[in-house]
Order: sequence, then structure tokens, then C-alpha cells
Amino acid sequence: MKELTKRELHVLEILWQIKKGFVNDVINQFPEPKPPYTTISSIIRILESKGYVNHKAYGNTHEYTPSISKLKFKKQALKNLITNYFDGSLENVVSFMVDEKELSDQEIKELSDLIERYKTK
Repeated sequence: MKELTKRELHVLEILWQIKKGFVNDVINQFPEPKPPYTTISSIIRILESKGYVNHKAYGNTHEYTPSISKLKFKKQALKNLITNYFDGSLENVVSFMVDEKELSDQEIKELSDLIERYKTK
């Protein structure tokens, strides 16, 4: 899975939200001032080249749809993060978060309780 810029991810988030749409439909989801048509069109084409978006042509107009679900994207992004930065080990992730004080005592307890619930299933 190719990495996305913040702007590309934002446009993909909009497409997940609206399910399908034309460039103007995506632009309409932005707050004022709206980005230029050419900018959003370019970002969508980049997303398509990276495999995240498909299109259906209606003459010179294209309707775009996400080619990956948000859930699948999140799973793959998390897997890539763990693989690339934590030697593929979820234990290393949790250990890092505890060592860096990123998890409170309450969050550690909640994680422990969650693990226990899954062990009994």
C-alpha cells in the first residue's frame, strides 16, 4: 500500500463519506475557501494511480469511488506501521507506548481487561 499525503488522505476520507462523486462533489465537502478544481482533480488522479480510487467515465466527466474500504485501509496502515517501525511486533508497540508514557494507568488496565475478555472467548 502506497503512503498518502495529508491532502490525499483528506480527499479519500471525503470519498468514503460521500461513497461516490464527481470532482465538484468532493470540492463541495471542503470549507471555504474551496480548493481549486484542478488541485482536487489532480489529487484524485494521484489516488487513482496509487490504487485507492476507481472511476466510471461519462463522456469527458468521471465519477469516482473509493477502491478500498476505510476499514481495510486502517488495517493495512496499522499493519504497515507495526511492520516498519516496531519489527512486526504488537508487543513492541505497547511497550513503546508504556515506556514513553503514552498510556495512562487507566488505559493500561483497560487494555489488560480487553485482552482478558478476548482470552475467554
